[in-house]
Amino acid sequence: MTSATTNQAPVLPRYGRRRISRTAGRRIAFVLAGVVVAAGVLVAVVAYQRLGTAEVTGTLAGYRVIDDETVSVTINVTRSDPSRPVACIVRVRSKDGSETGRRELLIPPAQATTVQITTMVKSHLPPVLGDIYGCGTDVPGYLRPS
Repeated sequence: MTSATTNQAPVLPRYGRRRISRTAGRRIAFVLAGVVVAAGVLVAVVAYQRLGTAEVTGTLAGYRVIDDETVSVTINVTRSDPSRPVACIVRVRSKDGSETGRRELLIPPAQATTVQITTMVKSHLPPVLGDIYGCGTDVPGYLRPS
């Protein structure tokens, strides 16, 4: 039998260091929980700013198939600041649902917050419907007047 006063040196490599104290473990848990909550709040704020409050919205008012390659699309554009120009994309879809034509529109500044625009969109296959893809405040340079 071995005595109770054996050498403790072989125990450290076998079982590792002492565990951290219960108080230190709780502190680490609270700090990590705080970091996770702060990151979640930050993600929620950024998502709300980018997705929650649309400065401009476009809705489909109607469409009319003119012939086998042309559709007349009418959209309503509502913006919070009507003095700013916006860009909208309207598209044409074929029978299988694929996009077969697209047109970007510049909606110039206006007095009213909601304006109605009608445009013609060409299609490379026989069109079935006209649709609005979306609107935004980032107007590409090629749409801006020279």
